[in-house]
Amino acid sequence: MKKVTLYQRLRYVFDNLMSKGTFAPILLLSLAAALSIFVLAFFVYITGAIPKDQAIQGLQNSHEIGYFGTIWITILRTLDGGVVAYDPINTLFVFFMFIATIGGLFMLSALIGIVNSGVVRKISDLRKGKSFVVEKNHTVVLGWSFQVFQIVSELVIANENQKNPSVAILAEKDKVEMEDEVKSKCGSTQNTKLICRTGNPIDLQDLEIVNLNEAKAIIILAPETGDPDSIVIKTILAITNNPHRKPVPLKYHIVAEVRDPRNVRIAEIAGKNEVQLVVFDYLISRITAQTCRQPGLSVVFTELLDFKGDEIYFQEESKIVGKTFVEAMFAYETSAIIGLRRHDGRIMIKPPMTTKIEKGDMVIAVSEDDDTVILSGLTEFGIDPGAIRIAPKYVPPRAESTLILGWNRRAPLILNELDNYVWPGSKITVVADSMAVEKELATHCSGLTHQTVTFWLGDTTNRRILDDLQIEQYDHIIVLSQTELTDVQSTDAKTLSTLLHLRDIADLKGHTFSIVSEMLDDRNRQLAEITYTDDFIVSVKLDSLMLSQISENKELKTVFEDLFSAGGPAIYIKPAEFYVELGRPVNFYTVMESARQRNQIAIGYKLHQSRKLSEGKSFLAYGVVVNPKKSNQMFFSEGDKIIIISDEEQLG
Repeated sequence: MKKVTLYQRLRYVFDNLMSKGTFAPILLLSLAAALSIFVLAFFVYITGAIPKDQAIQGLQNSHEIGYFGTIWITILRTLDGGVVAYDPINTLFVFFMFIATIGGLFMLSALIGIVNSGVVRKISDLRKGKSFVVEKNHTVVLGWSFQVFQIVSELVIANENQKNPSVAILAEKDKVEMEDEVKSKCGSTQNTKLICRTGNPIDLQDLEIVNLNEAKAIIILAPETGDPDSIVIKTILAITNNPHRKPVPLKYHIVAEVRDPRNVRIAEIAGKNEVQLVVFDYLISRITAQTCRQPGLSVVFTELLDFKGDEIYFQEESKIVGKTFVEAMFAYETSAIIGLRRHDGRIMIKPPMTTKIEKGDMVIAVSEDDDTVILSGLTEFGIDPGAIRIAPKYVPPRAESTLILGWNRRAPLILNELDNYVWPGSKITVVADSMAVEKELATHCSGLTHQTVTFWLGDTTNRRILDDLQIEQYDHIIVLSQTELTDVQSTDAKTLSTLLHLRDIADLKGHTFSIVSEMLDDRNRQLAEITYTDDFIVSVKLDSLMLSQISENKELKTVFEDLFSAGGPAIYIKPAEFYVELGRPVNFYTVMESARQRNQIAIGYKLHQSRKLSEGKSFLAYGVVVNPKKSNQMFFSEGDKIIIISDEEQLG
């Protein structure tokens, strides 16, 4: 065995010290400089090299100089080589001072190099985004995907009336790149401070960086590639099982996105009672199923989910304690009351109208902001009884025919969700370019009770296929995004091609279709407006909006689940002539009273002429107005609709 020499040991110790950062090299250099100065000063002193009774730079009198004075002279020559030029001509003294000057040049150069290297390294570390986030009451976003831009934009709007709000993003991406992308896609963050950090959300040490224990909410995004749900579940475990987590009585407010409904139970076990899960596929399939039967409904959902217009808030008001729910409905001029949050935590959407409001109860209101849920009073509302129409005679629903163009992983969920709404004897035709779809239909849609499914093999962008389908025979058309394509823009381009063919067919045949289409990028929705499609389900946007809303108030998850699910109170769009006389000036209190007489809640309206007459915002919103000011007078005409919340069995 080869014996380790003393030189190798010293070299090993030296290498280890030099690798410990900037401090160790500076310390070694300082020690070496001090040692060399002391040794050199010692030789100068014992040799008597300093000239007597001659002017020496740095000393007023060199007649009697001791060892410490010699050290001072040596230090001056080490730090400033120009001092040598003023020294007396003495060979031995000049020789020693020359050595001191050369040594000083070497050590100062080394010091500058070490300091420069340390500064560059520190800047590099800051660029990597590894410093600790000292913010409190901030929102943390873990992971990176296309959704992050929508989430940041929504949080910026939500934080407009907050003091010193901040959002911290932790992802496996360069800090500067993240900041640049968010700035380019989201624009100004106004009063919200944006903090980006580089790290792996499933790494316990990286999670420490964003100060989770002081965060008010944590949003976990599913990655765009690989197995997204497994990453989300691991991230939840890394938060809840972290040895440095909050003390057990305190809980995190985690909002996580899960793609596959089969993974929901595992995610709930991992998060225990600290996580609110948004099941992406369930959300989009439910909204698509409801919207295809009620044009304009997706705009209502978007209005309730985003922070730009009116959204849902919880508010306690002592003045309505002891009043009934229906009295509370009419007591808010600028807010639409849709339910109650009982003092025991129960959420009730559209409770019985005679429900008494107790102390500690909160109204659930659709309002512009949390500070606009203001009681206006229990006074006369100017209701026009003569304008209220009697409910039309019940007409049994008829069987419907639906055409689905395209296929993705959410399609089976959409078919099963539609089965909850359509009448028995309904039919669905599915057109897709893969034979594997037929097998999926047999596996996942065999339990349909109200509708039968027919499969066509074909490319949905092929005009001949669309002509052969005789599209005018269908009541509803759903165009699905081909999510197996990895490029979002290519996916939306294929959807746009199908929509353009449908528009051309509609123009040639003079037939108006009820079409619902998925879009992945919200910017492409505006391009697709030229196809006059009834609704666009921007799936990524809706998912991001839901995550943002629940991060602000976790109880909103229950509200949205109730509104978006079949079998309970839900949002419907009904003809205005069912409620009030057309062409007669009425205020919205009158509309609300008409709806109340049918045990319904009116929350807005949809104007038929708006999209034809307007070129701006209302064109894109299809004339949908949620939570109008109740005292304003308005006229309803043929084709206008009232947006209501009602129980399913009352829709006749």
